[in-house]
Amino acid sequence: MAEDLIITGENKQEKYEALIPQIDALTQGETDEVANMANIAAALKETFDFFWVGFYKVKGDVLVLAPFQGPVACTRIRLGKGVCGTAWQEAKTILVPNVELFPGHIACSSASKSEIVVPIIRENKVIGVLDIDSDTLHSFDEIDQHYLEQLIALVSARI
Repeated sequence: MAEDLIITGENKQEKYEALIPQIDALTQGETDEVANMANIAAALKETFDFFWVGFYKVKGDVLVLAPFQGPVACTRIRLGKGVCGTAWQEAKTILVPNVELFPGHIACSSASKSEIVVPIIRENKVIGVLDIDSDTLHSFDEIDQHYLEQLIALVSARI
């Protein structure tokens, strides 16, 4: 049985530093990728109250929607399309302060204003992405990028 997350701290960095070890413990030993993605998305949404948090997994030549928290989302995204497809193609984190200014942005929800997408890399190959949207501009910064990349590196074998 999972215990409630206990997140303390006033600022974003403190919250990530408290959350990451708890996600590590929550996913350690669980072999079901869907269960782990679902719990990670829920923990991030609960801790930071992001507008949308979820995963897309590479299936052939598209990213396919996986567990998420938030409003209904796009189901399939092609390589190089939108923020998620670009992060997949470039195998690097994409931080977008204003999605309206991102060339080719896919508007799954008009309420989304800023976004960060972190590729999930296993054995030097992108197998999926973690996508987080905010309904306010400029929500994500280098702190988010650092800790989300750290989180994904830690759990990439489990998702």
